[in-house]
Amino acid sequence: MSEYLVLIYADHEAMEAAEPAEGNTLMKEHEEFGKNNAASLRGGNALQAVTTATSLRRDATGKLVVTDGAFTETKEALGGYYLIEAPDLDAAISIASQVPAPHGGVEVRPIWVLG
Repeated sequence: MSEYLVLIYADHEAMEAAEPAEGNTLMKEHEEFGKNNAASLRGGNALQAVTTATSLRRDATGKLVVTDGAFTETKEALGGYYLIEAPDLDAAISIASQVPAPHGGVEVRPIWVLG
């Protein structure tokens, strides 16, 4: 079995503008996803709004530069993730296709096993 990270991207402006009922429905859909895929889930979390991000970079001299905000500014930003286990990429895609993402989409990336 291999591990995959399912990254959940969302348009945060659309999420913030959504009615509370939509947020409640989305939470229920994630709970259902968790129940339906419990055997494959290894972890996951929702992230706070992109406005809470702090980015760290090194400038040309190697000095650490800390800035408020996301690493990149995009319409859709990383909003959460699931770590899953699946026999292959096709199975991982099948699991990831069930992740609720009404204001964006998901990305599946294999975990790089070092050593």
